[in-house]
Amino acid sequence: MESGNNTRISEFLLLGFSEDPELQPLIFGLFLSMYLVTVLGNLLIILATISDSHLHTPMYFFLSNLSFVDICFTSTTIPKMLVNIQTQSKAITYAGCITQMCLFLVFGELDNFLLAMMAYDRYVAICHALHYTVIMNPRLCGLLVLVCWILSVLHALLQSLMVLRLSFSPHLEIPHFFCELNQVVQLACSDIFLNNMLMYFIALLLASIALIGILYSYAKITSSICAISSAQGKFKAFSTCASHLSVVSLFYGTGLGVYLSSAAAQSSHSSATASVMYTVVTPMLNPFIYSLRNKDIKKSLKSLFTKMSSSVSDLENTLGHRRDEVPGGWTSGRQSFSHHQAHPGRTLHFHRETFLPEMVSRSFGCGGLDSLCYVARTLHVLLHGTGI
Repeated sequence: MESGNNTRISEFLLLGFSEDPELQPLIFGLFLSMYLVTVLGNLLIILATISDSHLHTPMYFFLSNLSFVDICFTSTTIPKMLVNIQTQSKAITYAGCITQMCLFLVFGELDNFLLAMMAYDRYVAICHALHYTVIMNPRLCGLLVLVCWILSVLHALLQSLMVLRLSFSPHLEIPHFFCELNQVVQLACSDIFLNNMLMYFIALLLASIALIGILYSYAKITSSICAISSAQGKFKAFSTCASHLSVVSLFYGTGLGVYLSSAAAQSSHSSATASVMYTVVTPMLNPFIYSLRNKDIKKSLKSLFTKMSSSVSDLENTLGHRRDEVPGGWTSGRQSFSHHQAHPGRTLHFHRETFLPEMVSRSFGCGGLDSLCYVARTLHVLLHGTGI
């Protein structure tokens, strides 16, 4: 068996979904739209949780981390595919393929672990409500996220190092829109038994640990909800888990569907199409699930939009006010600049001693031009620019 990376390999070819030139603009527009919606939606969730002090709780701390991971998860695959479509090139370098594969594994596992952490958070909130703030303290939450990162990075590095030991023939074609681990391993010339064993064993182990934790948490949650006597109390307790339960069902349901469809499908392109569900669609739908089913998020987003709109209006009013108060308006400034080109020394003296102090005086609203006020205003304008 030939061991080590074959130095002849320089790049892979990502075949994508279709080689039909007429479909490329449609595919480009569709995936660009989904990518922008994914980034914008998850970014709004992050901004909402940061800006609203009422959302500084463990549940929304994990949610903001999940949104960040979803942005990174999608960004490892879609931008490269869009660039390839736009440049009409299918090539990706060997180093770029390994990097993309490693990052995809990191953020994919982080999604898996964060969903388990969020399930544990809901379990503590419902089953141990009186001790919730004591148990889910900031230190524990930060430690849980750190453990998730460490496990994900170690798993990705292990799988990447196992791929680096394989040998490949030059100019290999990957029937996918990104460097998926299983597709890359199957293209190797050397023995891949150890790679396949580790790939499936570790993936099954990590997914099982997270899924068992989620199922155990919801089993306890269901038991606690059934013990509540009032129907209103049951509904309120269940509503706090509804969004997370929807995301968990979507994530694991699409992931399971992809593996089942890829096992049954005869074409690798069918597997690539099915993988869109958990690589693109799931991260795109997560913000909608949490925002549409969560009153706190909707309220925070509404407040965020109001603040942003108010800030833009204030900025426009300030700029308009400054423009109107400049002596002679902007036209006078342009005329002075033209005059400066013809007589640079004379005009520069006019600007510093006449125009700037008067402009600063009017803009900052001080009546007199005493020495201190004059120096302060003039230095402020000289440092920050006059806009002319």
